[in-house]
Amino acid sequence: MGRVALVTGGSRGIGEAISKKLKADGYTVAATYAGNDEAAAKFTEATGIKTYKWDVADYESSAAGIAQIEADLGPIEVVVANAGITRDAPFHKMKPEQWKEVIDTNLTGVFNTVHPVWPGMRERKFGRVIVISSINGQKGQFAQVNYAATKAGDLGIVKSLAQEGARAGITANAVCPGYIGTEMVMAVPEKVRESIIGQIPAGRLGEPDEIARCVAFLASDESGFINGSTISANGAQFFV
Repeated sequence: MGRVALVTGGSRGIGEAISKKLKADGYTVAATYAGNDEAAAKFTEATGIKTYKWDVADYESSAAGIAQIEADLGPIEVVVANAGITRDAPFHKMKPEQWKEVIDTNLTGVFNTVHPVWPGMRERKFGRVIVISSINGQKGQFAQVNYAATKAGDLGIVKSLAQEGARAGITANAVCPGYIGTEMVMAVPEKVRESIIGQIPAGRLGEPDEIARCVAFLASDESGFINGSTISANGAQFFV
């Protein structure tokens, strides 16, 4: 049994690709999901990866879920904070609840996911924290003030954790995907999708597996001197 890796939002989209890649690389993977029981059951049946249900926006639920994973599989040594939501609206139309829901899941949810495993990582002198941010956290995006704020904040979390964890053998890094060919993106109208692709110099959407390979590298022993960094995987759409 390899190192235990936790992937939040790990049964669908980019998270699904990450879970599968880590399992293929020898990790024992636990994937979380928020609400789609049917999709999670199909994912487990197809992959053999155990799924756990909780809302990352709730600290107590996260801590209890993490404790259950460690009881079932062993100490969590790799955390991939991938779970996220959107509640898009132009700022002048954005409602406070749209702001709060996205902040609670995409930003506070990272705290809720990493904080319970951090003491164990420090004690064992090893840990890998990988946060899935976004190109829109780097450049901003119309009608996504809430989402962009959380994804920019996630980068601040990573840079701070890197400084705190380095002497304890813990790395914290981020991946900022551009537009990826997930179920959500492929569901938008074709004209909108073509417009998006027109802004990408590579001339195509990214693949979930391409993000998964970035994560797998950051989770590996070979990445031990990379800490507080951001991998931008966006087809040359935006440079930092």
